[in-house]
Amino acid sequence: MASVNDMPTQLHETLIEMFRDRPAFAADLLDQTLRIPVPDFDEARLSSADLNDVAPTEYRADAVVTLTQAGAAVLAVIIEVQLGVDRRKRLSWPAYIATLYARLACPVALLVVCPLRVVAKWAAAPIAIGPPGSIAIPMALGPEQVPVITDAGQARRQPELAVLSTLAHPNHPDQNALFEALFAGLDALNPDRAALYTDLMLVALPMAARKSLEEFMATASRTYQSEFARRYFSAGEAKGEAKGEAKGKAEAVLTILETRGIDLSEAARAEIIACTDSDRLTGWIQQALTAQTLDDMEIW
Repeated sequence: MASVNDMPTQLHETLIEMFRDRPAFAADLLDQTLRIPVPDFDEARLSSADLNDVAPTEYRADAVVTLTQAGAAVLAVIIEVQLGVDRRKRLSWPAYIATLYARLACPVALLVVCPLRVVAKWAAAPIAIGPPGSIAIPMALGPEQVPVITDAGQARRQPELAVLSTLAHPNHPDQNALFEALFAGLDALNPDRAALYTDLMLVALPMAARKSLEEFMATASRTYQSEFARRYFSAGEAKGEAKGEAKGKAEAVLTILETRGIDLSEAARAEIIACTDSDRLTGWIQQALTAQTLDDMEIW
């Protein structure tokens, strides 16, 4: 699991991954969540996120999704994940829109995903480009725009939205209903994708909500019918048991060596303690029983 210090990067990258994994999610958010009409389309695909023009300045969005109908582009969606206020973005976003409009010759929407309300409010403000009334209007998605998903059926149809719902409403009064829907949605994803989103929530959620989620997962793995919760929790238990077994064997190696009066360097001690290979540790235990000096141990 990532550390708290890694959380901003993990949050940014995982939110982008939602769109990379399912490009049509961009259309869902515009049409169903923000109530912005989206033209009929039969395909949603990732496009190049490089939005450079002939000038030397480099522009790169977090992701770009193009909706097509019969092979023709009908709407391009620029996705930006914004964790904080960055006034430079309000200078570059209009360039993103104009460059993509020129490239694809279709309407362009700028979707800014903001985990924080204050950032969403800042991002939603129209950008005045110049007279007469030339403006660019970002479509900001903040916690207030994300619906509370407590219906398992909806979560299975839109698992990414269920994840955003949990992140946006961690203090919802009926957390169990929120978590039940969440895990119903995670069951609809492949295990690696579901684990990625779960790891994110266990880092990004506030402490109280994170504890509630962990407790729910422990219960869900035994009682609630969530295949993913059982797999995730069982995998965590297995990792914990393996780590505990390795620690016990490492302590056994040290105890045997110390009991037999064999001098142990700090480097060798650190190597033994850090080892998580059960078979290697078993070999060291066997060697420690007959070793006369540390040189008789195959530590390195």
